[in-house]
Amino acid sequence: MHCFLLDCSASMLGGERLSKAKGLVLACFDRAAVERVHAALICFGGGRADVRFGPAIPRWWNERWVAPIGGGGGTSFEIGVAAAAKLIDQAKRRNPALECVLWVLGDGRTRERPVKPRSADRVIFVDCEVGYPPLGTWERLASEWKGHYMRAEDLVVA
Repeated sequence: MHCFLLDCSASMLGGERLSKAKGLVLACFDRAAVERVHAALICFGGGRADVRFGPAIPRWWNERWVAPIGGGGGTSFEIGVAAAAKLIDQAKRRNPALECVLWVLGDGRTRERPVKPRSADRVIFVDCEVGYPPLGTWERLASEWKGHYMRAEDLVVA
């Protein structure tokens, strides 16, 4: 299962960061549908985290689902991570052998330092900062969580 944690805070509205991240999520969901892999989407920002999809195989996922996802408010990264941890824990209870990958897509504009969800087998931080040098937040957390870091422009979804 792939759980996507999408930063929808106000800072993601500048430089089309949120648009780029939504496009990446859409491409990943298209691939998950072809591969018949379960996926989930959690959006965080403005003091809340909402499960927008799944976990399920995204058979009918398309731009109509992604377009209404907006941004605003502060970065509620800890709340987002807690929501992802809960969702992944539930999936692991149903199927202990299930591999769960947590994808974090955002610009890294947070001071929050939550711990890695214990049930996440792998974590991939996708830095969506555009036009500026990355802040280094996602790179540091990827190192702390023994995860993987990449820039959004380096993510190729075939």
